[in-house]
Amino acid sequence: MRLRSHVPPVLRRLAVAVASVCGLATPCASAQAAEPAATTAATPHEIKDPHYGDTLFQFFQSHYFASVTGLMVSQYFDRVGHHGDEAEVLRGGMLLSYGMHREAGEIFAQLIEKGAEPKVRDRAWFYLAKIRYQRGTLVEAQAAIANVGQLLPVDLQEERGLLQANLLMARADYSGAANLLDTMNTAKAKAPGARYVRYNLGVALIQAGDPARGSALLDELGRAPAEDEEYRSLRDRANVALGFVALGCNEPKAARGYLERVRLKSLQANKALLGFGWAASAMKEPKLALVPWLELAQRDVNDSAALEARIAVPFAYAELGAFGQSLERYNEAITAFTRENTHLDESITAIRSGTLVNALAERNPGDEMGWFWRLQALPEMPHESHLTPVLAQHEFQEAFKNFRDLRYLGRNLQEWRAKLGVFDDMLAARRKAFAERLPQVRERASGTDLDALRQRGEALAAEVTRGEAAADGAAFANARQVELMKRVEGVQALLNGLNDARESGAKKDAQDGAVIPDLPDLAPARERLRLASGALAWELAQDYSGRVWLAKRELQAITDELAAGQRRDAALAQAQRDEPARFEAFALRIKALAPMLDAAIPRVAALSKEQQGRLQDIAVAELTRQKERLAAYSTQARFAVAQLYDRANDRSSGSAGKGNYRNSDTGTVQKDADHAPKP
Repeated sequence: MRLRSHVPPVLRRLAVAVASVCGLATPCASAQAAEPAATTAATPHEIKDPHYGDTLFQFFQSHYFASVTGLMVSQYFDRVGHHGDEAEVLRGGMLLSYGMHREAGEIFAQLIEKGAEPKVRDRAWFYLAKIRYQRGTLVEAQAAIANVGQLLPVDLQEERGLLQANLLMARADYSGAANLLDTMNTAKAKAPGARYVRYNLGVALIQAGDPARGSALLDELGRAPAEDEEYRSLRDRANVALGFVALGCNEPKAARGYLERVRLKSLQANKALLGFGWAASAMKEPKLALVPWLELAQRDVNDSAALEARIAVPFAYAELGAFGQSLERYNEAITAFTRENTHLDESITAIRSGTLVNALAERNPGDEMGWFWRLQALPEMPHESHLTPVLAQHEFQEAFKNFRDLRYLGRNLQEWRAKLGVFDDMLAARRKAFAERLPQVRERASGTDLDALRQRGEALAAEVTRGEAAADGAAFANARQVELMKRVEGVQALLNGLNDARESGAKKDAQDGAVIPDLPDLAPARERLRLASGALAWELAQDYSGRVWLAKRELQAITDELAAGQRRDAALAQAQRDEPARFEAFALRIKALAPMLDAAIPRVAALSKEQQGRLQDIAVAELTRQKERLAAYSTQARFAVAQLYDRANDRSSGSAGKGNYRNSDTGTVQKDADHAPKP
């Protein structure tokens, strides 16, 4: 009679488990955590390794198998070095989603040994404990929760307390669970999950031997207003639990008051109607008991409460003295039980043939495997109503997830087996392309003389060094300035020639006694030349520093390009030596994968068949329990019929089988108390 806290969509919770611990900003995981998440949002985290970013992208796209396999490949090739611990937590979380608790536990233990951050460690252990609990491995869950420290965020601390309480109650330590929940109830009376804490506290107190205080808590919860369907359902469960506890304490009037609060359209309505009838019967009001029992008897016979109502109704008629109606109702019940028993046999036959499991797999296809998958569509069966108690079983759900995962792995292996032929073709195409392109590449490479280019580069570097050492601006002149320097030199040579000609002509004329002709005055021209030459020298001096820097940068670019060319030449030479060996290595790897896949495929197929058999056994076991329950009710009904016939024959007085009709697993007061919700 326990109820765990509302479990939000587990996919989002795992995202919190493996992403927010790494500092990633994630959407709030649930309605319960929305408010804390809004106030304590995670700081956006920089992704430094692209391969890790791709893993996260696949993860948040719900491609978990691709995410975990890609991550493992990246870890093997050391591509996520900047996110080592984060990647390990993510891998551990996804392994948990596949039920690989041992492997995930080893990852978390290694993180602890490495000295991972306490907040990473605490969240990892918490989610390990949570999934182990939901998987039903309680000892391992207790070991994991014991490793959680005090650094869980606020929105997880409450879940941790509820998980610890459920583990204590699973070990029948109700006093310990009550103490823990009492502390939580006092500290977090207004927390989002406080109503779940109070419900579980009330249950624990009742089981621990304090029914007065436990009932008071449940009564408070059963009267409280509920703003949504989730809490209305919790309120109904509290009232049903109160009703059957009161019946167990021989307080039928109080039980009737509690059960009257339950909504007729709720999931708890059948239990409430059954309990209400027994409360009225205990108060010696069989006519009043008939009202809920007649309604309940018309409902689905697969519900245990509705099944019991089939014999509770004639019991009430017998209490009223309407023995004819009682006998008729008993016979109707026996007929219905016999018919239902036949239907159960037909369903068991269909399940044994594999119809149920195969149909479930076909009606619920998916591109991924993992723990977070849920059944969405039901198959067509001869008697579909029998599926409800089967599919409601946690054991069946978990076993079916494993079966579906095995089918996914089988398809995946088959696809990879088919891809090996494609890989062979790809390798052959690469070999052919390499052989065809290698001569062309060699020819292009031979047309480039890197040694000559390197010598030219060295000569340019030496020229720059000389110019810088001499602080010669002319050494770094641009094309315009070089042209101007040539023009200045030409004008200077012309002026010098004119001057030399004038002097030599004057001497000759003087010797000959001739009259010296007038030559133009060269002084103005020389002055203009001096100014132009000075302006050019000034310009070269101004540009010197920038030109030196630019020349060095261009020299460095030339050096880099030459180095890149040398690397390309070296890579080409390396490829000529190594590529054939790489092709051969790839061929060997492809060849080696074939026998591995050939061995794995039948093994997975055998495991799938074995898991299908286990699923069928679980389903058949549940239907067999229903058959046993039908047999017990049929026996009671037949015994009651015999008593009625004896009464008619012997005209004896007394109740027609009173005390024999409530000896069933839902009619018994104590056992009905155990029908309260469980995790």
